[in-house]
Amino acid sequence: METNSISIFGLGYVGCVSIGCLAKNGHKVIGVDVVQHKVDLINNGKPTIIEKDIDTIIEEGHKAGRISATTDHIQAVKDTNVSIICVGTPSTGNGHLNLDYIYKTAQGIGEALKGKDSFHVIAIRSTVLLGTNEKVGRIIEEASGKKRNVDFAVVSNPEFLREGSAVKDYYNPAVTVIGSENEKALDIMADIYSKVDAPIERTDVRVAEIIKYVNNSFHALKITFANEVGNICKRMGIDSHKVMDLFCKDTHLNISPYYFKPGFAYGGSCLPKDLKALNTIAHDAYLNSPVLESIERSNQNQKRTAFELITSKGRKKVGILGLSFKKGTDDLRYSPIVEVTESLLGKGYEICIFDEKVNLSNITGTNKHYIETRIPHLSKLLKSDLQEVVESSEVLVISQNDERFRSLIDDYPDKIFIDLVRVVEEPRNVNYEGLGW
Repeated sequence: METNSISIFGLGYVGCVSIGCLAKNGHKVIGVDVVQHKVDLINNGKPTIIEKDIDTIIEEGHKAGRISATTDHIQAVKDTNVSIICVGTPSTGNGHLNLDYIYKTAQGIGEALKGKDSFHVIAIRSTVLLGTNEKVGRIIEEASGKKRNVDFAVVSNPEFLREGSAVKDYYNPAVTVIGSENEKALDIMADIYSKVDAPIERTDVRVAEIIKYVNNSFHALKITFANEVGNICKRMGIDSHKVMDLFCKDTHLNISPYYFKPGFAYGGSCLPKDLKALNTIAHDAYLNSPVLESIERSNQNQKRTAFELITSKGRKKVGILGLSFKKGTDDLRYSPIVEVTESLLGKGYEICIFDEKVNLSNITGTNKHYIETRIPHLSKLLKSDLQEVVESSEVLVISQNDERFRSLIDDYPDKIFIDLVRVVEEPRNVNYEGLGW
């Protein structure tokens, strides 16, 4: 066994990216999942997700013999000295997280440690509730008969990956956070991330557990702030992007420019879930948090603003260019354009959708389940031919910043374009209108 051989539990988004990037950095990595199809993909050198560069990285790591996958969690733990938990933690109806997969994984790791004598590190990469590190440690102690911080240790290691740029984010985070009271485990995790271009911050477990919520809630706040500025500027005849470009020049006080661009509502699986969780933490502590509570209401308002802009054109045939919440991914969870599209369908609009990443024959796992259970009616409206969508629509709604969508605005002066993400700065088409500009 190598010094740092690693088992990754959960072959979804974070797990797949982690397997590829860790292998690229020279580690031997074993993926573990209960879904045989995901295991088969990895064992054939293919990723389980749609993400820039991950297909090449997985293929190279597999060919080099550093990547494999299995459904046998017992053997995976025995063959590695570090296990990283990357399983899903979906939101519950009341704002908490469903941690069943975390606890089942901890139980399985504990059972595997029964027959192992060497020290083992368990890192929690998934976004979890406060206190999860401690509970995972108790579960593993009970299942293994081993002693925490003697035979094994649990480290909180939150991820900060954005879909569409996850590989880049993995190698270039602002900071790598590891939280544990066990210095030996922290040393091992620091060694694993030694090739990542970022400072490694060792901190308290509870600090590491809450930081992701704080980060994503602020990102959600930035997006809604920029959108409200955009709405005000548009009403006043001011170019909101010029305003926010100037605002972002102040890197001393106004921080990062990334989310400060007026446009469409935020979505995805992280910001809504983590904002809701932070609000729930505050509520459970009997605290009023009026700013945090208002963010989602403002985000919902931005979806209504987009819907009203589309319906104001008085045309019934609408083409949706981009269905996932972000360019370069097939993730439809909490996609704001999905909500707008469903509202249009409810009002009797004829809808046509193009999104090359949302290929029904290739989608697996969470996204496949989401489509089949939540939006099967939308899947029937998906077209593989962009030209077909354009020609059959009177109004074209651009929800992703794609070069092909940009050129359509000039190529089809007779079509009405509604741009939710500002694909062009100075459109020549008089039938073009932006959401917040």
